[in-house]
Amino acid sequence: MPVHPGSAPSSPHAALSLGIDTHTASAAWPTRRRLLRQGLWGGALVAAPALVPAALAQGALAPTPRQTEGPYYPVQFPSDSDGDLLRNGPMRYVDGQPVWVEGRVTDTQGVPLTGGTVEIWQCDAAGHYHHPGDGNKAAPAFQGFGRVVLGRDGRYRFRTIRPAPYTGRTPHIHFKVRLPDRELLTTQMYVAGDPGNASDFLWSRLGAAERAALTVAFAPSADGMRAEFALVVQA
Repeated sequence: MPVHPGSAPSSPHAALSLGIDTHTASAAWPTRRRLLRQGLWGGALVAAPALVPAALAQGALAPTPRQTEGPYYPVQFPSDSDGDLLRNGPMRYVDGQPVWVEGRVTDTQGVPLTGGTVEIWQCDAAGHYHHPGDGNKAAPAFQGFGRVVLGRDGRYRFRTIRPAPYTGRTPHIHFKVRLPDRELLTTQMYVAGDPGNASDFLWSRLGAAERAALTVAFAPSADGMRAEFALVVQA
């Protein structure tokens, strides 16, 4: 029998069709009459049996698609490598559009990656990286690279600029997720609706689901423009 999301099977017999142990269901299943008598039918406290089909329906999360590290991963990390890329030591970067980039890192079962680290690196507003391969032409005030440690909730947050294009690439930010003993993921985040996406040699090769996972929109928030970028790793 079909079960709508968030609803519970109406009886142990319905549970059998879902593959639920009917002995357990018979012992624990509240009757409609008892729920009506207790004033709970249709209320929040009926959620316990509803959790059973919800849990059955929940599958593993798809891992975030991997992407190339690219040629500009730092060969030397800046002495200031925190989550604020708009400050490099005493210098403050004022070019580009300031934004927040944040999200949550989990494994494929939705468990937060506590104690892991997230790194990002990107070009400055003029399209230059802090890297000898790019002539070390990036603005000194732009940190260009940041690293944060994930807390118990698996969340990260960076203060940076809206990613800028450079020759041959659409705007993007590089991401790397690590545990102390190994690297888990390298990928790139793209900007929803950017006209350069369709001609970018990496973005254009992505399938629809991969594009949805890696392409995010910036939207106004209480403390400025922000993008939410969730990351799922196979830990």
